[in-house]
Amino acid sequence: MAKKQILIADDDPHIREVVRFALEQAGYATVEAENGLAALEKVDGHDPDLVVLDVMMPEMDGTDVCRKLRADTEIPIVFLSSRDDEIDRVLGLELGGDDYITKPFSPRELVARVKAVLRRTSDAPAPKADGDDDNVMEYGMLRLDMDRFKAFWGDSEVELTKTEFGMVRTLMGYPGKVYSRNELMDGAYDHGTIVSDRTIDSHVRRVRRKFEEVGDNPIETVHGMGYKLGSCK
Repeated sequence: MAKKQILIADDDPHIREVVRFALEQAGYATVEAENGLAALEKVDGHDPDLVVLDVMMPEMDGTDVCRKLRADTEIPIVFLSSRDDEIDRVLGLELGGDDYITKPFSPRELVARVKAVLRRTSDAPAPKADGDDDNVMEYGMLRLDMDRFKAFWGDSEVELTKTEFGMVRTLMGYPGKVYSRNELMDGAYDHGTIVSDRTIDSHVRRVRRKFEEVGDNPIETVHGMGYKLGSCK
């Protein structure tokens, strides 16, 4: 089986060396970029399985690189930053980052987080053959194709990440039930993964925006309690 390839984008050569050594020791192949523009070129040229992306870089910073990547790809992104402010973490996740690690960091923790993100984002079910019965969940205008890992609002497809798909699937399991953030976390992440309430809220905001682009927002906030599925009409 081919090794997963990780792009390391950071303007600090020492950081790149530390990350490269840790990832290669863990069995990954790596490619490096010293700035944001080079990172985009390496993505086009190497098609990596994940990007470890520094926030503060010359030529183009990490947030702009993330925006460019999210415009046409769902490649997993793990942000690296020397800033530990909550607003920066939330911004990174809202832009489409899958995780956010602050410097200084433990190389062992970084490898563990990379492994966790790859597990969450690379295990989508394979498409079924034509003619097979679909395993579909439907509620109003909302439809989830469980076998093809696709979401629809009416006839319009809505591209969701694996985590976002898991959250919508959880809400559809019992329409009208109010789900706490912990329940959404359990439904959206692999067993044992723990994320903050802010992370769940950020994912919900992204899901809402994606559905609003093609129709309407399917998720309602129940203040002080959590979220539930709306009427989806």
